[in-house]
Amino acid sequence: MAGMVFFSVSMSIDGFIAPESPEELMGQQWMELQHWVFPTRFMRESLKLGGGGEEGLDNEIARTTFERTGASVMGKRMFDAGEHAWPDEAPFHTPVFVMTHERRDPWVRLGGTTFYFVDDGIRSALDRAREAAGDRDVRISGGGATIVEYLNAGLVDEFSIALSPVLFGSGIRLFENVDAGRIALQQVRSEASARATHLTYAVRQR
Repeated sequence: MAGMVFFSVSMSIDGFIAPESPEELMGQQWMELQHWVFPTRFMRESLKLGGGGEEGLDNEIARTTFERTGASVMGKRMFDAGEHAWPDEAPFHTPVFVMTHERRDPWVRLGGTTFYFVDDGIRSALDRAREAAGDRDVRISGGGATIVEYLNAGLVDEFSIALSPVLFGSGIRLFENVDAGRIALQQVRSEASARATHLTYAVRQR
């Protein structure tokens, strides 16, 4: 049985998921946005930062998101930003399908991550990701424009937002150019930790 298609992102109180410039990724503002996940035991294990780390809601959400994901899809902008920032053992540990206009051979990393480059559209990338994921879910990793492209095409089943107590003021908005007239949401869960409010919604077509 095919899994779900979902996305899961951290978002500032004023609606941004990343700074405007890729060069600012991993900067102070972005680190504040992700502050809920880095102290968790799961993230420390995943990034090989040593033992320890926090248990609790944030840790469980990070672990569950990873375990349900059988393959990921991302846009070229996100890949370009991460290509030089991710460690040799990239943090996905699954096939990742990158939407691009450039032909490129697969890029194999340590730990089970292989990046495949897809130049024939979002549905082709999703079809390949679904096949690779088997009965697990496909995660649309980002960035914001890629997420909205899949939302507007009616291809997302569910999404989760970790709402972080930080203000960006400017940057990449999550729902920029979303076709709101075609999308209806049903709240599935709302849970709060000391560092973030975790919101999950099912997506329906109007």
